[in-house]
Amino acid sequence: MLDPFMVRLIAPPINWTGRILAQHGVTANKMTVVGFFIGVGALPALALNAPTVALILIALNRVADGLDGAIARATEKTDFGAYLDIVLDFIFYATVVIGFALLDRENAVVAAFLIASFIGTGASFLAFAVIAAKRGVETKDRGKKSFFYSGGLAEGTETILFFALVCARPEWFVPASYVFIAMCWITVGMRINQARVTFQPAATEKN
Repeated sequence: MLDPFMVRLIAPPINWTGRILAQHGVTANKMTVVGFFIGVGALPALALNAPTVALILIALNRVADGLDGAIARATEKTDFGAYLDIVLDFIFYATVVIGFALLDRENAVVAAFLIASFIGTGASFLAFAVIAAKRGVETKDRGKKSFFYSGGLAEGTETILFFALVCARPEWFVPASYVFIAMCWITVGMRINQARVTFQPAATEKN
């Protein structure tokens, strides 16, 4: 929901920094991998009851996630780079949730439901992108991307705001997760409906 606004807000400084890094030989894939390993450091940080450290690592991961795309735009985008970026992003999201389960075992059940919700949003997102690519459907609402980014109530920006909230107030993890789980499943429903409308067979097309 907030991603288009954030893209417009951060694009100028991120793109400028990406061009500078590209000129110094930093590749998009290297930035993706470095950002991933920084981000998954949030898991042990949370397990060791250091949520502030986890929050810093999550923030650095998101900066790297923005920079890898900017570097790619300044050099040459590749299909493998887009693939690597999205795969590592979903793994990163799940590891943060696991970290909260390790921080407090009372979080474990809700964390499991939250990861299931992430699977729902991830599957609905990627499945839409696959069919959109097949049909040549495009959008630039979230900047120039390698594949279609379908919207929803819970997108990347909302996920990071949720992580920031529960890192700042770990005792709110369970109630905040219930709210975010609901947002995730609303997003799944929105994407299914969007797919139904967008991919509806034409009157002359046979099922």
